[in-house]
Amino acid sequence: MKTLFKTEGSERERKPFAEILRPSSLEEYIGQEHLVGEGGPIRKMIQRGQLTSMILWGPPGSGKTTLARIIGKSAGLPFVSLSAAEHSVKDIRQVIGRGKIVLFLDEIHRFSKAQQDSLLKPIEEGKVILIGATTENPSFTVTGPLLSRCMVFQLNPLSDTDLERVMERSLKYLKEKEGISLILTDDARKLLISLADGDARFLLNSIETLIRIYGNAGSKAITITQEEITKALATERKYYGKNVDLKYDLISALIKSIRGSDPDAAIYYLAQLIEMGEDPVYIARRLVVSAAEDIGLAEPHALSVATAGLTAVSNIGYPEASIILAEVTIYLALCPKSNSSYMALKNALKNIREKGAVEPPLHIRNPVTSLMQKMGYGKRYKYPHDFPNHWIEQEYLPEKLRGARFYSPADNKWEREINEFWKKIKTRGNARKDGSTENSD
Repeated sequence: MKTLFKTEGSERERKPFAEILRPSSLEEYIGQEHLVGEGGPIRKMIQRGQLTSMILWGPPGSGKTTLARIIGKSAGLPFVSLSAAEHSVKDIRQVIGRGKIVLFLDEIHRFSKAQQDSLLKPIEEGKVILIGATTENPSFTVTGPLLSRCMVFQLNPLSDTDLERVMERSLKYLKEKEGISLILTDDARKLLISLADGDARFLLNSIETLIRIYGNAGSKAITITQEEITKALATERKYYGKNVDLKYDLISALIKSIRGSDPDAAIYYLAQLIEMGEDPVYIARRLVVSAAEDIGLAEPHALSVATAGLTAVSNIGYPEASIILAEVTIYLALCPKSNSSYMALKNALKNIREKGAVEPPLHIRNPVTSLMQKMGYGKRYKYPHDFPNHWIEQEYLPEKLRGARFYSPADNKWEREINEFWKKIKTRGNARKDGSTENSD
């Protein structure tokens, strides 16, 4: 298909649009004001000529590679760029052997431990100023020793205002350098920025795609509408690839919204997870945990509902699985909440870890051999079902822990009723022990 782009081996034919418009200085750089604006740490480093090894952490299209190049240029040293997908430890050692360099490692989270460890000594000796770029949380993907030698700077998705500036810069370039007048309607602009979702590269690649689709050799003016953008860019934009950490952020937001009894927020974050194609079984498992941890004894049936949801989505895929997840999510959000069972477990675990585990008393151990019977296993054990109300007072905790309390009932209907029931049973049991002949209910 003919396009309006210059031909005959021009620069426009050789490089992608996003590469041509890549900023080469902080003055041209758009976004990340907290890092490169006045008083920002990276701007200060560049101004003072005091660079240190660093990790740039942020989603694709946020400007990591561009910023690394600008930083490298300011250092006045050779700038070498390597990628985990293409280079090995041998490659790293070869470039380090050339002398002091600024080494840019794209997708540093994909480098193996051996590859990362090979950088430790050169950094310490001052042979390398490392700039690593990653879309994943470096706390989990970069080794501790390497992380301790680097500053970590987090880049944010570009704001809509930032993307507007990127768009205006691209339209100006097209008009001045290529003679193309690209006109985007207001609705088209809003949709394109929404689809870009903070990713400048996606925005520029989209503009390039739109010109290739709707441009023609007979006109230098192109008007793009919202409908045309929808047709051209109607691919489902899953942004896990853009930010892997977002998956866990959304799961966290979903669970916290359920815990906070906000069904609207919960269903919104669920919808995002579904739209991104997250495994429905993974989501259902998290809902089961929420039912136990956050609803617990306030509505004991919640765990059964969540478990049923897990079973259902394990056998039914999308799109129908999303309906099941929605029902479970809203139900859990609307349930009364209690973490009493979760806290009881935490209290018991804390006691064991701080004071050590204590063996159960002999009378509640099973006397499975004659020797164990002689040792007192099971001796004087009272079988609760032999007594009224299926309860008899006896001690179950070890003597050292007698009187300890790990479970505290929460203030909800089910736990209040159960607590009152057991208080009544225990009171009647104690009365009988004192000689009362009151009948049980």
